[in-house]
Amino acid sequence: MKIVNEKISLEEVKKMAEAGFGEMVKAVVNIEKRKMALGGEWHSDAEEILLKDGSLQSDLWGINLYPFRSQEQIIEFSSLINIRPKIGNRTMIVEIPEVRAKIIEIIGEMII
Repeated sequence: MKIVNEKISLEEVKKMAEAGFGEMVKAVVNIEKRKMALGGEWHSDAEEILLKDGSLQSDLWGINLYPFRSQEQIIEFSSLINIRPKIGNRTMIVEIPEVRAKIIEIIGEMII
């Protein structure tokens, strides 16, 4: 697993995917600190290293990255850590439009 604070190349993300699930790498994005953790078998693994690094759980959202797909299809907004009924996110999918927009923006800026 790796915490990404700066830009990361698409090629490096592809290598991480190939080393793990093949075509996908799990990621947890901190939408406030604008950083993410990549890798791990579970989103909770990446969530844990970000929490230890000072992130707040309320700022963390799990996604799957498919670096071999087109840019429009690279992000899948699904993770067990996204279930937050108290704030209106009742499923594994990131349903809150503002959160989705922040994730798309952060991924677009960080993966080059």
